[in-house]
Amino acid sequence: MKIALIGYGKMGRMIEEIAVSRGHEIVSIIDIDNQDEFDSPAFASADVAIEFTTPWTAYDNYLKAWKAGVKVVSGSTGWMKEHGDDVRKACQDGKTLFWASNFSVGVAIFGAVNTYLAKIMNRFEQYDVNLVETHHVHKLDAPSGTAITLAEQIVDNLDRKERWGLHETKEGVLRIDDIRRKEVPGIHTITYDSPEDMITITHDAHSRKGFALVAFIAAEYTAQHSGLLTMEDLFQF
Repeated sequence: MKIALIGYGKMGRMIEEIAVSRGHEIVSIIDIDNQDEFDSPAFASADVAIEFTTPWTAYDNYLKAWKAGVKVVSGSTGWMKEHGDDVRKACQDGKTLFWASNFSVGVAIFGAVNTYLAKIMNRFEQYDVNLVETHHVHKLDAPSGTAITLAEQIVDNLDRKERWGLHETKEGVLRIDDIRRKEVPGIHTITYDSPEDMITITHDAHSRKGFALVAFIAAEYTAQHSGLLTMEDLFQF
């Protein structure tokens, strides 16, 4: 499989290492200083482009990749509110994007548990729920994309929560708090609290290397599929 990398930071370099170890070819690497590479024959030859950049550049990167006829796998977050509808329409019209707010197998499992727990807790109104996400100090967006995904799973299955809000304490709002601390890869904690007791579930990432491996597995999957793809398609919990 021929792979293009969009973004060549820590994640891009880890993905490159994994791709080579699995016998695949990196045909193009695009970073901030060589944007004209999007128009190159090398980039257009890629089966899939793997994109990890910023909330402000991700959507434009998708458009450039699609213009070249290249499918995209992306873990960039923070763009969904502004461009989510545009991306969904593009994928309905024949473009391909595999997007995940988090490429951890553990987070995919955690999300399935979160959804199931919210369905159970819908019957027990004495429990209020909140979500806390903790990440390294370099993270640019808040709340994290993973926190938003988890919050939406709760809102979709808990009738007493109409939406989520960052630092909001209002009836009907699922409160999310964000913490930035040192080099923490990512911790997400969901708490259901009542006057009698408390139920807590947590996912604590030890490193980002597992994210890179699953992102590459997603690329292998995307090469054979089309449309708007997610971790639910990959793992089918």
